[in-house]
Amino acid sequence: MKKIYKKLIAVVGVVAGIEAVFRMYPAFGGKVTDKDRANYRLRCKYLEGKKFIYPDEWKMDGLPANNKVSSNGTRPKIKLPVYTPDFSMPEKGKLKFTWFGHSSILLQVSGKNILIDPVFFKRFFPIPKMGPKRFSDNPVKPEELPHIDIVLITHDHHDHLEPRTIKNLDHNVDRYIVPIGIEKHLIKWGIDARKIKSLSWWESISIDDRTNVDDYLEFTCTPSRHFSGRRLTGQNQTEYCSWVIKTSDYKIFDSGDGSIGKHFEKIHDRFGDFDLAFMECGQYSDKWHYSHMYPEESAEMTGKVGAKAVVPVHWGAFCIADHAWDDSIRRFTNKADEMGLNVLTPHISESVDIGCMGKYKDDWWI
Repeated sequence: MKKIYKKLIAVVGVVAGIEAVFRMYPAFGGKVTDKDRANYRLRCKYLEGKKFIYPDEWKMDGLPANNKVSSNGTRPKIKLPVYTPDFSMPEKGKLKFTWFGHSSILLQVSGKNILIDPVFFKRFFPIPKMGPKRFSDNPVKPEELPHIDIVLITHDHHDHLEPRTIKNLDHNVDRYIVPIGIEKHLIKWGIDARKIKSLSWWESISIDDRTNVDDYLEFTCTPSRHFSGRRLTGQNQTEYCSWVIKTSDYKIFDSGDGSIGKHFEKIHDRFGDFDLAFMECGQYSDKWHYSHMYPEESAEMTGKVGAKAVVPVHWGAFCIADHAWDDSIRRFTNKADEMGLNVLTPHISESVDIGCMGKYKDDWWI
């Protein structure tokens, strides 16, 4: 009994030591305080104690098994090709986007450059030479991007919020729009708090260009069924979300990460059909099905939000699960074809003109 007790004490000590290092290491982000939470509770009814929750009444049962279809390895045998992006602003009333692999996207609309979940280094884990390695060369260096009007973040996991990228971009960024709690990380990394706007589920912010009423933008923080946290402990103390972006001409949805749930229907009930959706479809496992969709479910939820066109994301850059690197896109497109969805599959860093959608449907991973 004494030996077991000593081993338990040793394990607790090791975990406590690792956590202490994490707390001191800036890349793991800031800490939400009791004062912060008091403010969050006034804005979000899904904060229980110190943790944000997904409401039980929105939960749905998903597929019973992870039916993988690809026999390839978790990494491609050769580096994936990277295109040269075109960052010129589209004509008035038009929309462009560039997908950089995984969930990093540059959306160009209403005269604004909107950068979503930017990660532009070989590895995203904050400790050097640790964590998954990118399948391709870096698609773009932060200094090669155009001026960024808005950085939009879905949640604080390392593969969506990477401090080196943020710090390298900040001099070129006007503002950040993030779920509540994530402002603590940005401030920890030296970002001016005046540039940050945090929102909770169903809160919105409008950005009007007073010189041109046609350049209207509205961002609404919408629910997702996921989790958050950058350390071993203290998970779900920052909010995780999807985003709805409305302009004078378009409605765009970004699912962020997450599993299936009735929140997709609730988002559609509130906003109607979408012109374009970016939908998570990779990095899944039967071990964490509560927080990530299988690709077939991602296609089904695309139908729930009424997307006229969909881009499958959260694949093509890193392996964070045990499925083949191309399993997600094969499964998603198979189900999407069955459902009659309009799927866009651009190459990494290929800039897409949404007015010419027929050009971006290659099965380039085959």
